[in-house]
Formats: sequence, C-alpha cells, structure tokens
Amino acid sequence: MGPVVLPDSPHYDTARRAWNLHADQRPAAVCVATCVEHVQSAVAYARAHGLRVAPQTTGHLAQTLPDLRDTLLLRLELHDGEVEADPVARIARIKAGARWGDVVQAVAPHGLAVMHGSSPSVGVIGYLLGGGLSFYARAHGLAVNHVRAFEVVTPDGARRRVDHRNGADLFYALRGGGGSFAIVTAVELGLLPYAEVTGGAMFFPARDAFAVLRAWRDWTVVARDTITTTYRLLCLPPLPEVPEPLRGVPTVCVDGVALESTDAVELEARLRYVSAPILGGFGPMPSAGVVRLHGDPEDPVPAIGDGMLLEELDDWAIETFLRVAGPGSPLLAAELRQLGGALASKPGGAGARGHLEGNFLLFGVGIPGAPAPAAELNAHLDHYLAAMAPWATGTRFTSFAERRSALESCVPEPALKRLAEIQRAVDPDRLLVASHAVS
Repeated sequence: MGPVVLPDSPHYDTARRAWNLHADQRPAAVCVATCVEHVQSAVAYARAHGLRVAPQTTGHLAQTLPDLRDTLLLRLELHDGEVEADPVARIARIKAGARWGDVVQAVAPHGLAVMHGSSPSVGVIGYLLGGGLSFYARAHGLAVNHVRAFEVVTPDGARRRVDHRNGADLFYALRGGGGSFAIVTAVELGLLPYAEVTGGAMFFPARDAFAVLRAWRDWTVVARDTITTTYRLLCLPPLPEVPEPLRGVPTVCVDGVALESTDAVELEARLRYVSAPILGGFGPMPSAGVVRLHGDPEDPVPAIGDGMLLEELDDWAIETFLRVAGPGSPLLAAELRQLGGALASKPGGAGARGHLEGNFLLFGVGIPGAPAPAAELNAHLDHYLAAMAPWATGTRFTSFAERRSALESCVPEPALKRLAEIQRAVDPDRLLVASHAVS
C-alpha cells in the first residue's frame, strides 16, 4: 500500500492538510494512494486496525467531516498527469486525484469542453459525487448526469466498474449521493462540443447593487437556457492578483457563459443601461478559459461558507439580500447563481441528485479572521440564511452546504431513503466516512 503517515511523523501536518485550511482534520493515520492496489490495501489496513476510511482528493469540503480520530484519511493521488480523452466518442476517463484544470488542458486541444467547477484546483471526483454545477448547467444540467461509469473499490476491498447496467444501485448512489458508498478511483465523463463560447464578467460600483440586481433578476425570467450566470457582491482583498480598481473596494459582479452570443449581448445591454461598469464585458473566449472565469481561489485558503436553494427573488428578497450581505457584512462574497433550464427537470435514469429545485442558488463565504473571527462569521451566515429563508425551497445543494455534514435536504426525500438502503447493502458496518453522510 502507499506510505502510512502517523501522528508522530514530521510529515503528519502536511499529509492531513485539506484545501480548506479552516478544516483541522486530525486522523488516526494518513495514507497516500497512487494506484488502485494502494486503495485496496488501505481498506484492508483500516479493517485490520479497527479504523474507518475517509477518501479525499482536495478537501474542499473537509470541514463537514466528523471527528477523524478513529479514521484513516485516504488521500487519492491516482492521477499521473494523464487524462484519457476520446474526441470521437466525446468521453474522458479521469483518475481520482485529477483537478479540473488537468481535464480542461487535456480536452481543449480536441475542441471540447467539460462541465467543470469554478476553479481549476477543484477535484473532479468530489465535485461529481455532489452533483456538479457548471457554467454550462442551464443548457446541459448537472455534470453528474453526464457520467458514463465509475471505477470503484467497494468497502469489502473489491474492484468494480459500475454503470447503468452493472451495479445500477451503486451507480445511482454515486451520482449525487456523496462518498458514503464506495471509493471512486476513476470516472468516465461525457464531454461537450465547444471550443469557443461567449463569456465574461462585468464589475459595477457597489452603490448600484440594487439596480444591477433587479435588472439581472428581470433578465433571468426571460433568459434562454443557453446562458448561465451569477450575480455577486464582492469585497476582494488588496492583493496584487486582484485588478487595481477592485482591490479592497466593495463591488458588484455579474459573470457567466453563453453558448449563443446574442444572449450575452442582451444581458450586457440591460446591465449597462442601469450602471456604468468599472471594468469588464462579454465576448468570445476559448472554452478552456471558463475554468478561471469566476476567479475563485486556486491555492488552499481558510474559508467558511454556506448556501441553500431559492424558489424566487422578488424585490423584497433583493432588498433583504443586499441588506444582510452588503455594507458591514464580513462576507468576502455573497452570490446568487442562476438555475432553471436543464437544471429544473431530472433526466431519465438520473442518480440521487439529477436536478435542482428553485431558480437561484444562494451562497455566502468569508475568510475567518479577515475581517471577522470564525464565530462572528458563522453567526453572520446564520443570519444571512435565516433572512433569506422566506424565499427558500427548503433544500440545499451538497457542494454549497458547507457547515452541515448530513445529507438530509441535499437530495429529495425518496432518494434519501433509497440511499440508506444502498448503504446498508454495500457498507453495512459503515467503513466509509464522507463529507455529507447518510444518517
């Protein structure tokens, strides 16, 4: 098996570190797996030592894991720098440990795109296990609906390939139900035929936040499914990588991707009518550039965030959002992601999470200590979500549910019941530890 790092090792602190530095995970041991055989040996090692197993690639959601003192943290680094792309079939085989930046680089030379996350450093497997929300979502739905097969090691140590015909129940659970069912070692994922798209980001002064938000909201009502956007309140730190006009200054940002240029032209015209942008705009861009369009951090940072799904966004909701997330808020970013389109309905044969309720995803995130300590930031997030609760669907999306570890409300109730049955069948003694567990 791969090397096992114990708490008394000088390498322990490095080995246990998650991408989210706010997560202080302290496992009984850490194993770095670079091949499937290492994963199988790690499962055997854990059972022999009375430990559970927590598979992890990047650890973006590590803060939702339970106490790991009786757990082997299994760092999956099976990715050897190669993503196998089949440009004819438009399928990529991606090993556990790959980040979205790796996949984008592999498929772009073929004139193809992939339904990646909002940063190149996000891990592929964890993103897909939660569902996967991309800038192509309103046209193509959740990324996990494009998974053709998973390669896994099950809790009994067996190596399997699961798809619609082989291991259908496990395939269902892994598509949006999280990591409580098997250790994913590779995935086969469908690709999109886009070498170029129309994309961009527009930044506006904070004083125009209401006008821009209302114009954006009104546009979302009539927008075609071929465009997906996000509205954000930002207060970016004064760092060199931040454009000078935005450093340490509260701003409003609308960014997104259109598959038809006319969609972006209409949106930009509506926004410019109500406010003059500080900088930015929409235009043609290679699809490979979309992975950095949102500007999310690429290196490990401490962060506390949370979110939920919203049914609607009337003027009262807009005023409430701006009041709790505007001046005086300790949030680095407060955002509303546009849903609907292909996200609104579950395709045939979908897994545990095949669609999203509501028309918007609400999210807020801050960095503890900059400016507010963790306790104050958590309290503000509680206030933020409670204030927006009148417009909530009552459901959450796993990748943006960062402060609660249970899977409840992240998948539909019938799916939750089925997932519990599948877990009892594949992992009766609950060997696996996941960020969002089936209770």
